[in-house]
Amino acid sequence: MDEKELKKELARLKRLAVEIAGEIHDIVEDTLWVKYNDLPILSAKIVEAIHEAEAFKAQHNL
Repeated sequence: MDEKELKKELARLKRLAVEIAGEIHDIVEDTLWVKYNDLPILSAKIVEAIHEAEAFKAQHNL
């Protein structure tokens, strides 16, 4: 992969984390009392997504 492709992949990984954060935001803002059980699952997913993005960034010196 060239640097441009690496940066695109990093952006994709970061976007995945942001999408999960958006799901958490929506639950907190709109449906907390109904979907609060989803929060631990989404929290684990966001931690995993961020670790994956950070590992990719470190591995490729971005």
